[in-house]
This record gives sequence, structure tokens and C-alpha cells, in this order.
Amino acid sequence: MKKIIVIGSGFGGLSIASRLRSRGFDATILEKQPDLGGRARTFVHNGYKYDAGPTVITAPYLIDELFSIHSENLNDYVNLLPVTPWYRFLFDNGEHLDYGDKLNKTIREIKSKYGYKNAKSYIRLLKHSKRIFNKAFTELSDEPFESIGSMVKHLPELIRIRFDRSVYKAVDKYMGNKYLNQALSMHPLLVGGNPYSTTSIYLLIQYLEWKWGVYYAEGGTGTVIQGLEKLLISKNVEIKKNTEAHKIIVEKNKVIGVETEAGVIKCDGVVCNSDPTYTYKELLGYKPRKISNNINLKHSMSLFVLYFSTKKIYKDVQHHTIIFSKRHYELLNDIFNKKIFVNDPSLYLHRPGATDPSMIQNDSDTFYVLAPVPNNLSDIDWDKKGSEMSKIIINTLQEKIMPDLEKNIVDSFYITPDYFEDELNTYAGSGFGIQPIFTQSAYFRYGNKAKETKGLYFVGASTHPGAGIPGVLSTSKVTEKLIIRDYENIKQ
Repeated sequence: MKKIIVIGSGFGGLSIASRLRSRGFDATILEKQPDLGGRARTFVHNGYKYDAGPTVITAPYLIDELFSIHSENLNDYVNLLPVTPWYRFLFDNGEHLDYGDKLNKTIREIKSKYGYKNAKSYIRLLKHSKRIFNKAFTELSDEPFESIGSMVKHLPELIRIRFDRSVYKAVDKYMGNKYLNQALSMHPLLVGGNPYSTTSIYLLIQYLEWKWGVYYAEGGTGTVIQGLEKLLISKNVEIKKNTEAHKIIVEKNKVIGVETEAGVIKCDGVVCNSDPTYTYKELLGYKPRKISNNINLKHSMSLFVLYFSTKKIYKDVQHHTIIFSKRHYELLNDIFNKKIFVNDPSLYLHRPGATDPSMIQNDSDTFYVLAPVPNNLSDIDWDKKGSEMSKIIINTLQEKIMPDLEKNIVDSFYITPDYFEDELNTYAGSGFGIQPIFTQSAYFRYGNKAKETKGLYFVGASTHPGAGIPGVLSTSKVTEKLIIRDYENIKQ
């Protein structure tokens, strides 16, 4: 039985451990923190439980597979609740758009607020999204890309779907309305990309949501992590918490172990769910061989996240509310390119109690609100700017959607890009790894299999196909194929 060490326990690490164990591998997970989940950890603060990160669950079959491959039933571990509407978009003019749940209802909503022409244009946009989905997700999301040649054969269709356009330009071609453009091009921000530079391939998320819906895990996203932990333990996967990987040991161009504070753990291969840029620099000590991973890498923005609970129950606030700043292009340019502090952020507000009554805790409403901010390649001192950003966010919410918020808060804390860099070991505190631009997609992303040494693999947001829960879970399917193929070649 081949022994594989998995570094990191985010969705990527847990999913590859599940897949490899079902194939008969001896898997051990190393996790720096005292709990599992990576970006999907659960925070407990003053008796309140908060989702640390991802809360939008789409393509739930990808989670179900991690249990079914062991002949287990997902529903025995986790209960997924449908979210309705998926999002409420709140624009700077005070108007809002409820989006998702039933397609006809959303089309009627667009028609009533923006006219018949825009409703018809949205249907055309969704058909275009379906075409991209059929190619980029159904056909390519779990296909390994190990050479440029593996991409070339797909270029004709990629050209036809205009991969060269940004998501924003693709939406604008169909909609041409300022507010609908903002709402319908927001998905790249959920995977670390700027809508003005992210390849329009990511329009596939539009159709992906409609195909399977949007869900929330009852009790919080952490219940999915807990379910996977319980599953893996029952299948004899060893989990070592409070165990940080310090170095990947390579001899004669082959991975042979991982050094930790407690000593070296020997193995036949390593799968890194750790950030690849960090991994090459800190755990391997050399640069990637692939040029696209070595020169002018563009890392995603980071996040400022405020977690809070209120003694007032804000019943009119939806589960996911996206509040757009008056500035759009200029704001995103400040964050992604100029990397400067912004005092007018767009916000994403998560109120789980709207879907899951168990998240009304201690007779209080619980929330998190995140603001995209520059990564730590900026010169922002978050020890000084953190409290200022917190006040900006509270004032914005109070003005736009949550009256009397400040006096109703009973618990609060926040995390900054420093958390992502120091606690999660992401390069420059980026929230999602490398950006999803075309020159960092498919083969041009970090390889699911390393070229520099045998027995080294990657899963997670910076690998193919990318970030977001469906993307990260799909990276494990790609990596599984590569490991099984390599193992079969060795046996031959």
C-alpha cells in the first residue's frame, strides 16, 4: 500500500484524502491548525459560532461523491438546505434585485425592474453561459492539463465562446445595463478574480448555479468539514492536527518524506493543499520549472472579514446580500492593481439565520461581512487600518440595510490579509491563490502534478480548474487521475 501525505485540510486536502483512501492508499493529513478546514474553518468567539469562509455551496454532487465512493450516504453526515433567493443585489441608487431560486421568477424580476429587453437579453446570456459550462466544466474541469498541447485541441471552441473577453465585457455585450452588468459579472470575485480581467470562461458559474441550485449546510459549512473528518477517521485516514509541514524531503529527484517539528514522516508521495507559491518558496526551496508559474504571477486580492452577532433579529436581511459601492471599475482597480486602502468597499453580507434557524444563536442573529481588499503586496498596515475598516463597514451596513446596527452588536471580531498570510500560509495574504485570468488557467495554472520531482502533487484553489468549492473539489479529481496513472505505470 502506497503511503501519501496530504499537507493541509481544506476542501482540497480532505477530498483528495477521501479519493485516495477509496483507492486503497494509506493517507495521512497534516494540518497546522488545531482544527480542520483551512479557509472553511469554523470560528467560535464568546459562545457564538461563525463560518470562517465559503458558504455558497453549488454542484453538491461533488461533495456527495466523497461519501458515496466509500458506500456512505452524505445525508447521514450533512444536511444541505436550499437558499432562496441565492443573492440580493443592492445597488448604489438604493434599488435591489433578488436573484436565484426559480428561473422564471428571476426573469420576471429583471423584466419588472429593467424591462422586457433586458429580461430577453438575460436569457441569451444564460444560453451563452450554458455553452461555456458544457465545454469548460462538463468536459474539462476534471481533465489534467500537463502540456500546452493538451490545451491547443480545445482552442477552436474556446475561440468561439470568446475566452479572450473578460467576464464583465461578456456580460456587457448581452446586458448593457450598469446595474445588471455589476450583478451578473460578480462571480469572479467569489473565486478571487477581477470581473474586468477574469476570462469569460468563468461565466460558466451562471449556468452551474441554475443547474444544481445554491445550498447552505445546516449548522454551518463547518458541518461538511466535520462530516468529512468523521468519514476519514472511520476509513483509517490518519489526521495529525497542530502539525505544520516545514520541509518536503526530496532524494534522487523523488519525494520521500515531510519534515515536521516532531521529525520526518516518510512517504511515497505528497499532495499539497498548501498554497503552491508558499510551498515552492518555503517547503521546497526552489522556483517552479514552468514559466507561467515563475514569472509575473498575479495573485488574487485578499479579504477583510468582520464577524458579528446582534441582539436584534434582522428578519428582512437575506442570506446573501451583495452591496455594490458607487464606484465599480475604479474600486476594483484600486484593489487589484493600485493595491491601496479603499474607504468605500463593496460588501458581501452572510446571514445564515435566513436559511438555517439554528444559526440564530443565544437569541442573536449571526453574520459575517467581507470586503475585497488588496493583498499584502500593498503597504497597508492592518494593525492600524483594521479598526478603521471595521467602522466603515458597520456604518455602511447601518446606512444601507441594518438600521441601529452599532448599538445592537453583542459580539464582533475581524480578520485581515495578515490572517491569510500568517495563519493559512498563503502568499502575500491572497484570499484565493492566483487570479483566474486566462494566462493562469488550465495548463498555465500551477500543475496538479509537479514537474520538478516525482511524487509531488497539488490540489486547491491555485491548481486546475480553480477556486470556489466546486473548483477545489474538482482539483482533487484531476490529481487523483494523475496519481492513479503514475501508480499504475510503476506497477507495470
